[in-house]
Amino acid sequence: MRAVGVIRYSRRERLSREEFEELLRSAGYEVLAVLEQNREEHPRYNIGKGKLEELKELVRELKPDKVVFANRLTPSQAYNLWKELRVEVIDRWQLVLEIFEKRAHSKEAKLQVELASLQYEVPLVKEAIRRIKLGDRAGFKGMGEYQTQQYLKHIRYRMGKIRKELERVKAEREIRRKKREEVGFILVSLAGYTNAGKSTLLNALAGESVEARNQMFTTLDTTTRRFKLGSKRVLVTDTVGFIDGLPPFIVEAFHSTLEEIVKADIVLLVLDSSEPWREIARKFRASVNVLRELKALDKPLVVVLNKVDLIEREDAEEKARLLTELSENLGVSIEGVAKVSAKERQLDELYSLLERVLLKLPKYGAFEIVVEDPSRVPAVMAFLSSVGEVLSVEYGDVTRIRAYVQTGMLKELTRMGVKIERLKHPGDAEELDEDEGNHDGR
Repeated sequence: MRAVGVIRYSRRERLSREEFEELLRSAGYEVLAVLEQNREEHPRYNIGKGKLEELKELVRELKPDKVVFANRLTPSQAYNLWKELRVEVIDRWQLVLEIFEKRAHSKEAKLQVELASLQYEVPLVKEAIRRIKLGDRAGFKGMGEYQTQQYLKHIRYRMGKIRKELERVKAEREIRRKKREEVGFILVSLAGYTNAGKSTLLNALAGESVEARNQMFTTLDTTTRRFKLGSKRVLVTDTVGFIDGLPPFIVEAFHSTLEEIVKADIVLLVLDSSEPWREIARKFRASVNVLRELKALDKPLVVVLNKVDLIEREDAEEKARLLTELSENLGVSIEGVAKVSAKERQLDELYSLLERVLLKLPKYGAFEIVVEDPSRVPAVMAFLSSVGEVLSVEYGDVTRIRAYVQTGMLKELTRMGVKIERLKHPGDAEELDEDEGNHDGR
């Protein structure tokens, strides 16, 4: 497929030509040319009339299969452009949906993509019906008025059916999530701009080989893997990547997937450090906007500056400093910035930062466990070592163990016949930090 791209820059829209061309290539298009214009939106054609004439000439000369706008087109603009160009015209979000259709593998992902596509089609069909009544067009995709109206009814029926199926999937995921919490897992979600290296980071943390490619939107299906941080059991979930100005209809369609971020104990916001600072800042803002829309900014947020193996150490340090300042300016609380290379599995900074954050989680607390029966001590110690972090042990008439424990595991401890008391001042947590030498997966 061959395409001509169009980008209209304005004060209201921050668009990147490089990102737009990467989107086109990710969708499988050969980019014949990209037409650019600086101006505010024209109500009829999106671009100005003079630039439209230039575009018509390009279409006659290059004969593309499609003209793709980086800007969002209204249904009326899409129709007016088609009427002038006589070639299929789509915008940035239809292009993203085409990529999604290629990447979706699981039943859930396919349903989410279909729902987003149908939601996008509704205003187009309504515009077609309006124009039919004005005698301006034969119908939607060549259909007459009656067929177009019936198609609109079918879209709405299908959307309702998909939403019910996704609700069932959501309920099943919630059951799995609760079971994971009950057995002592900490839930970590990877979030961030598309192609920042989230899947590669998941592979590095969990020692896995989930598909990771240098292209946009490789991951549409949620992937959850286990890894150990010291003796703490952690589940890390990869989610669909963000993009600047992610429209509400895509957020809604992928809500059950993005909910993994909302339900997580910690969110890792992954950024590509090898990009220029201006791009990093733009993508950080875009990611924060999505997290704000999801109401996930109340979670402990760790910024992961990935791909530091591609830049100088001083550059990485400076970008980490600038990200800290930017987060403060945006009023976003972050736990810190970890500089890593997921590809090279250089994750020390991330491990250390996660260790500190985990101990501050509400579901993780410092407790004194009193074991009165000496025969139970070995079993209790083994259990605590597998689900928590032992700080100290005092032997005597009774054994007193101070430990950090995931609160979901307290019921299991109680069944072992011990007494449990939360410590107000656990003290000397630094001793724990000194013992944090080895992490599985490093």
